[in-house]
Amino acid sequence: MRTIRDVMSKPVVTIEEDKTVVEAAKLMGEKRIGSLIVTREGEPVGILTERDILTKAIACDLDICKLKVKEIMSSPLIVVKPDIT
Repeated sequence: MRTIRDVMSKPVVTIEEDKTVVEAAKLMGEKRIGSLIVTREGEPVGILTERDILTKAIACDLDICKLKVKEIMSSPLIVVKPDIT
């Protein structure tokens, strides 16, 4: 039986919560991914998805050049152990 580890993306791409949404969008584009784990001092605190950017920032006409990732990320982060099937 396959585990979470078998299907998870490696390495996990992260961004600090104080970075701007435009920085996050650029990183997603460079890495060709749809989400980033958001960190505070290296610890995971949330997740930012393409959907978060569209529905919480762009659709609300917010300035993504100034808006911080922590202002629109989804939190708390729900995690599972990599060895779970």
